[in-house]
Amino acid sequence: MPACPALFVSAPASGQGKTSVTAGLARLHRRLGRRVRVFKTGPDFLDPMLLERASGAPVHALDLGMVGEAGCRALLADAARDADLILIEGVMGLFDGTPSSADLAAAFGVPVVAVISAKAMAQTFAAIAFGLARFRPGLPFHGVLANRVGSARHAELLQQALPADLRWLGHVPADAGIALPERHLGLHQPADIDDLDARLERAADVLAQTALAELPPAVAFAEPDVAAPLPRALAGKRIAVARDAAFSFIYPANLALLDALGAQLRCFSPLADEPVPDECDALFLPGGYPELHAATLAANAAPARTIRAHAAAGRPIVAECGGMVYLCESLTDVDGLTTPMLGVLRGHATMQRRFAALGMQRLDTRTGPMRGHTFHYSRLETPLVPVATAARPDGEAGSGEAVYRSGAIVATYMHMYWPSNPAAVVALFSGEAF
Repeated sequence: MPACPALFVSAPASGQGKTSVTAGLARLHRRLGRRVRVFKTGPDFLDPMLLERASGAPVHALDLGMVGEAGCRALLADAARDADLILIEGVMGLFDGTPSSADLAAAFGVPVVAVISAKAMAQTFAAIAFGLARFRPGLPFHGVLANRVGSARHAELLQQALPADLRWLGHVPADAGIALPERHLGLHQPADIDDLDARLERAADVLAQTALAELPPAVAFAEPDVAAPLPRALAGKRIAVARDAAFSFIYPANLALLDALGAQLRCFSPLADEPVPDECDALFLPGGYPELHAATLAANAAPARTIRAHAAAGRPIVAECGGMVYLCESLTDVDGLTTPMLGVLRGHATMQRRFAALGMQRLDTRTGPMRGHTFHYSRLETPLVPVATAARPDGEAGSGEAVYRSGAIVATYMHMYWPSNPAAVVALFSGEAF
């Protein structure tokens, strides 16, 4: 049974500084020569990009609902075989959601670090820490880290207020040079933060003065049951993958699955005016931020010409969220400016000032359920009739994303977690789904 020091970084709510602390810890321990593997709870794409930059290693999603307990177990056991430290960043507050971060920490026995923003509070900090530590009996609890602390005296007040049996791990001062900037859908992508490495180094310097500079106790991760090897059902297929700042919402596990199925992956950048690579059998257009680059995408002739040719030839195209928007006839921003898109999928997308949909999704396919999630700020008006409709796991009416088929194109707002149904992925990229 592989074992590795591990910590679960959580908080009482979103916006407490979990990502900054997790990224700073990853950079600190990497700087100390340790092999660090970081995981992110939930379906998020942006936090993992920053955590990958900090740790120097791919960051996978861990979610008991989307990935499944067996999938989470396999990812953790695999990481524990090679890593010197595993860090898991939680999502929202420690006990929020079903399943919650606490559920994930408890399932694998990973001790929790509570990151609490202490801005504008003193003794109440201790009450929040006490509640997090005691709310769920049996939850492994490592200690408390105070964030956004105003002064040494402020830190002293916070520490003195803690019960003796709650471990004080130290504090992070209020420092604009550590905080990570945000935009809609979450944090900025690493390429958009000019001083990102300086921020990570600053966070590492501060955390080096805390108890978190030391490795925590090792956690044993049970090996999952041995699964039958995947058939190489996509052997010989060349799959083009759009990958750049406009199309970056890709789960590493999805690409790993395509590789395990035998596919040859060819990445290209529509934003850099690159064409679809020659002789590709299928195309994947992931989500991202096409709305931030609409004018450039509209002006770039090479990807437009080759994607249209790919569609006209009847070769499979799988498009998710922003990738689907790129295929549509036009995109209108929040100020009413309309930009033409590729026009190979009938419909017009319009950006909203508030998110249009958010939540986990389950899509029933011919080969069983596919899990994933949705989070987008645009709405699509299309005459196309859905060939399938996903649903939220809780069954809430009207909450599922439509799946559209037009020729060999399959498009949806849903971000699919492909390892949840490899057979459906084979069907998607073979043009046999729906």
